[in-house]
Amino acid sequence: MHDAVTLEPVKSHHRTTYVLDSNVLIHDPNSLLNFEEHQVVIPITVLEELDKLKNGKKTIAADCRQAIRLIDSIVGAATPEEIENGVPITRGDKTPPAGSLSIQMNSAPSNVSMLPTDLNDNRIINDICHLQRLHPENEFVLVTKDINMRLKARGCGLMAEDYHNDHQISDVSLLPRGFLELDGSLWDRIDNVETVQHNGRTLHTIPKLEVFGNPGINEFILDAQDFVGRVVSNYVDENGDGKLVLEHMDREKLLNRTAWGLQPLDIHQALALHLLLDPDIQLVNLNGPAGSGKTILALAAAIEMTVAEQQYRRIIATRSTKGLDEDIGYLPGTEAEKMEPWLGAITDNLEALHNDDESTRSSVDYILDRVPLQFKSLNYIRGRSFQQSLIIIDECQNLTPHQMKTIITRAGYGSKVICLGNLAQIDTPYLNPASSGLTYLTQRFRDFEFGGAIQLEGVPRSALAAFAEANL
Repeated sequence: MHDAVTLEPVKSHHRTTYVLDSNVLIHDPNSLLNFEEHQVVIPITVLEELDKLKNGKKTIAADCRQAIRLIDSIVGAATPEEIENGVPITRGDKTPPAGSLSIQMNSAPSNVSMLPTDLNDNRIINDICHLQRLHPENEFVLVTKDINMRLKARGCGLMAEDYHNDHQISDVSLLPRGFLELDGSLWDRIDNVETVQHNGRTLHTIPKLEVFGNPGINEFILDAQDFVGRVVSNYVDENGDGKLVLEHMDREKLLNRTAWGLQPLDIHQALALHLLLDPDIQLVNLNGPAGSGKTILALAAAIEMTVAEQQYRRIIATRSTKGLDEDIGYLPGTEAEKMEPWLGAITDNLEALHNDDESTRSSVDYILDRVPLQFKSLNYIRGRSFQQSLIIIDECQNLTPHQMKTIITRAGYGSKVICLGNLAQIDTPYLNPASSGLTYLTQRFRDFEFGGAIQLEGVPRSALAAFAEANL
């Protein structure tokens, strides 16, 4: 057995060696495929951490198992020497293998350790420092989602960085809002327009101006003269000119449309309600500050489409919190009873929809009795397929991109998914606004023909809530 990993130096061209922490493999089980031609090293301490976390029904356990299976498929029947020097990483396509995977089987000797060895993070940092001493010609970079671990590594003279592969945008202020507001009139900016009537809709084909940027399908363009247009198509014509096709929307109808008695308070809520009630839209993504109306709009639209219009057979509500990722236990209570405290926002908004009734409690009980509303733990969504269902996922900002994919792919035939979140309230330690599953979803589904996203603004909950959002 060797004392340490023997990495073969590449003298013909520079190749960086990335050492992955366990939280990176949990965050994205396929992460080791995303380092192109570089060498990837997984310390034995990381494998031990994955092994401890792999059992159970938690989401984190499933992610650990997936990461372990991928490592096993790459390593395959390689000999210990091949694993030590690096096994070529194949990606299942016809391209030749790029990069390699090594497993660091031995820890740094205690007499050369820079940090106390009582913590796994310290052991990993010590091992990288030892590798750097043995191979000064190589560049070793620790990749971890743990900010404190990055700080300790840099203090030991190592390079350390976050895992950026799933960052869809560098600055969340650049995240699409789902609408563009123009000063003045849109038509004052347009020299020519082609207007046609199609299936009862008025469609305008206009030049794509620089001020529009690159709007996605189902985004909206608003002007100061009350024009509202929905982007139906964004293309380049035979002359190489950019064109937009806008569906003309009636602003007053949007603002006066109701769902289960709820009427939007501003044009942004009206646009959100339009997407929620559109039977052709299969995914709606609502982002906005606390109190901007995300949950009550989604719930009102869900009840309207399930009870009044009977488009869906049931409503499934879930949310992401650390507590929901744990085992919900056995006794006492059913899954719905145990989930209800976590989904208090749903029942709170049910009461708000019926505040003007003679008996709010009776109305809420009536709705819960008539509406097939099911509260589900994220643990029990994995592996299932929901047909003809309306799925509401609250607190989406706390989901990783991998978890978001796992949940969205549960939607079966005739189902609709509504994702709600606030990027300013991320509670998961290894996520930030740029790496949140909500950001990932917003960017990746921009051109999905049957999806739409709106960033709600303002805090109409109360004057107190508005002041607190702005000043606390």
